[in-house]
Amino acid sequence: MSSLAGEATADGPVVATSCRVADVSYRAFLAARAAPGFHWADPDGLELSGAGTAAGVTAAGENRFETVRAWADDLFDDLDYDGPPAARPRLLGGFSFFADHDAEAPWTGFPAAQFVLPQYQLASVGDETWLTVARAGEDATEETVEEALADAREAVEALPAMRPSGPRPGVTETTPTPDRETWTEGVLDALARIDAGDLRKVVLATALRADLDGSVDPRDLLERLRQRYSQCFRFLVAPTEEAAFLGATPERLATLRDGRVETVALAGSVGRGDSPEEDARLAERLRESDKLRHEQGVVVDTIARRLEELGAVEVGDRGVRTLSNIQHLETPISAAVGDETHVLDVVETLHPTPAVNGLPPAAALDTIRDTESFERGWYAAPVGWFDADGDGTFGVGLRSAVTNGDSVTLFAGNGIVADSDPDDEWEEVQLKYRPVLDELE
Repeated sequence: MSSLAGEATADGPVVATSCRVADVSYRAFLAARAAPGFHWADPDGLELSGAGTAAGVTAAGENRFETVRAWADDLFDDLDYDGPPAARPRLLGGFSFFADHDAEAPWTGFPAAQFVLPQYQLASVGDETWLTVARAGEDATEETVEEALADAREAVEALPAMRPSGPRPGVTETTPTPDRETWTEGVLDALARIDAGDLRKVVLATALRADLDGSVDPRDLLERLRQRYSQCFRFLVAPTEEAAFLGATPERLATLRDGRVETVALAGSVGRGDSPEEDARLAERLRESDKLRHEQGVVVDTIARRLEELGAVEVGDRGVRTLSNIQHLETPISAAVGDETHVLDVVETLHPTPAVNGLPPAAALDTIRDTESFERGWYAAPVGWFDADGDGTFGVGLRSAVTNGDSVTLFAGNGIVADSDPDDEWEEVQLKYRPVLDELE
């Protein structure tokens, strides 16, 4: 492959085998192995941890989704796996928001797309935990894999079932990009574009660098997020020993399972109250707000229209999603698709949704590029996993941060529409930093 299309390691064949193990701390599992490391957990109960590289691919440019899928199809064509479905080998990774992603700080080590078939995968479903060992290329024989599994099993079963997450490192200073004055100017410019008819909505993001009193272990930070945001999709992608992208996102981009796509339109938000009664009042305000219902309706319509390219679409009833510090309008959307549809086809069709970009898509992207003064990297982009059948789940990389030793850069954004107020939007963005920031302070 050319460097523009991507680079791959160990194209195949792949041999993998599994065994059941006792429950073990995923943080201890990842800490015991060298980078790259991955973790995925969803509200449905699936947890995946991956370490090492049996095979991997990176890609860049507009065709990065196609490049990853083509490589994965070739890789899995030579898959030899005999084990339970829960423990099946999976590719874990994600994409950058923009196709022409620049891997500058804090995104050093993060290509525009990267997926890895881990050498060692830990999968927990219900009360079962499975260890899977995979090898590819010249090392892919049943004998080497069985031997590696026996060694890995012994090492894993020596790990603790629980590992303390340790103290929060403490925040010494925070630096927003842009500052509030520049943010206000950007929102006013977006409002002028909307008033001129060039734009209907744009999601403008900000970055917040938090300098810490000590170094942060991203695995411990993710564990603290798990304790408070168990109803969210939690993810960790650590391509190197120095950097990791992690978060607890409320937004499912897409799940494909047995020919059915599930996704959600999540947009519009208010805070939480200090009592159940105040929570209910805020939720009612969310339901009755013309601005927020319009904003969320635009997302619903756009997602449904895009999914119609793949199959028959069903739109569910609008409701309120309540998280520990915020409430969102939420509408479930599903589609029946053909056997040939891969979850990466769905991801490419949906990304970026209006919830993280805007409408019309091209005008919104132009506005983001003209306004934002930092690299989005993998923020608000697809992150997740898929298997040999093309099934998988991806979340949107929101409520997220990238860690680098003794600093963490957090990201948050808000949808700007015709009647947006810059001061209100600024305050709402600050609220979206809290999930990660609270676990640092």
